[in-house]
Amino acid sequence: MTNLITAEGLKRLQDEYDHLWKVERPKVVQGVADAAAEGDRSENAEYIYGKKRLREIDRKLKHLGGRLKVLKVAPPPNTPQSVSFGCWVTYEDEDGNERCYQLVGADEFDVNQGRISIDSPVGQALLRKRIDDEVTIRRPSGELTVVITDISSRRP
Repeated sequence: MTNLITAEGLKRLQDEYDHLWKVERPKVVQGVADAAAEGDRSENAEYIYGKKRLREIDRKLKHLGGRLKVLKVAPPPNTPQSVSFGCWVTYEDEDGNERCYQLVGADEFDVNQGRISIDSPVGQALLRKRIDDEVTIRRPSGELTVVITDISSRRP
């Protein structure tokens, strides 16, 4: 797994960490303290749920904290001649359907937002290819042959 991330992706992770640490965790801690003050904790659903939620938050904070320590922000590509980290690549499949994705790190991929991991099979297949290159992408549902139509440093 690559430790590269875009500046935007790092900001999103840091914002998530800060929100969990400064907003969510204190709110849950207060809820647990209030529930504990009510008495019998063994049958107090708010206390039990609060403790469970607190463990989830702490687990997420530990994960994010560990990742934030090792991630390296990759400089944005200027005018990419080949597919590289952070660039947007547009390709056309055999049926003439166009797709456009940004190659990003594993910590920030979101297919719905057009971001795929550089470590994914699609990302690996596209890496270092140039415009007009024919690329075979191996997927669980079978191979897909595509032609790269554009490479850009910004979303088209």
